[in-house]
Amino acid sequence: MRSRQKKNKYIFGPVPSRRLGLSLGVDIVPFKTCSFDCTYCQLGRTTEKTITITEHLKTAEMLKELELSLRNGPTPDYITFSGSGEPTLNSRLGEMISAVKKMTSVPVAVLTNAGQLIPSVRDNLYKADLVIPSLDAVTQQTFERVNRPCKGIRIEHIIANLKIFCRYFQGQTWLEIMLVKGINDTQAELTKMAMVLWGINVNKIQLSTVTRPPCEPGALALSRADLEFSKTILGKRAEIIDGLQGRIRKVSSLYREDDIIALLKRRPCTINDIANLMGVHRNELAKYLEEMQRGGKVESLSHASQIYFRSLDDHHCQRLTEYV
Repeated sequence: MRSRQKKNKYIFGPVPSRRLGLSLGVDIVPFKTCSFDCTYCQLGRTTEKTITITEHLKTAEMLKELELSLRNGPTPDYITFSGSGEPTLNSRLGEMISAVKKMTSVPVAVLTNAGQLIPSVRDNLYKADLVIPSLDAVTQQTFERVNRPCKGIRIEHIIANLKIFCRYFQGQTWLEIMLVKGINDTQAELTKMAMVLWGINVNKIQLSTVTRPPCEPGALALSRADLEFSKTILGKRAEIIDGLQGRIRKVSSLYREDDIIALLKRRPCTINDIANLMGVHRNELAKYLEEMQRGGKVESLSHASQIYFRSLDDHHCQRLTEYV
């Protein structure tokens, strides 16, 4: 396998994004540090489930990595604070956003589960150009089934804080709803959701479903027809997020797909296996694996509560149990 440059600790990409075009990711909390443990998460179960907001890294190191990435790579459409955990759990998020905006004119986006939009977190987020909060349910029972939050997090508090944030935020707010078949996609649930969203001032409501291997096999995708039905209930602001744009498909060809396939021809691997072996960030890798699955080059399968990927080359597809 070919040699690679040193792996970044905090910056990944640019990666193709269904919503943001070419996105340069910034990962500012440790892997799987989150206040939720969502059933559909592509990165596996949350290992550090917490509501503690603290400083998780040296800001100067992250900014140095970002500066080098911007200097040496293609210009992204967004610099996106997302990564493999909940970015608002970093107490210095606002300071980081301010520093990034002094460095470049590329707009800053933040993806958040909106679990703790308390005043200090809102102040941090107000500095961004675009905030994409998630709201997968509006009743406590469904919220706990889909998102499995830390004890004490109440959906009514999330909704109230989200309303306040959207009232004062000067940038764009795109609300993401991840629909999981049989859990939060019923007409009754969606009608309740529509009533709540009527009182929240977001610019867009973006609907998606499970497209990458989830941490729970029971987290199933909706059909296109079901997504369209959900969209009609949620109103004119709602749109379905699917597919990558033409420009992004060209960018993905820069990545060495043959290295991934060569590895998977030898043995099935989890996303963490591939990331560690190839020195690639998990989130960056997930984007390309999704494209490779769509192109019929690899497939995913579940074994012993883990999601594995393997090559679809007929000459190399072995039984998974031969390797694990």
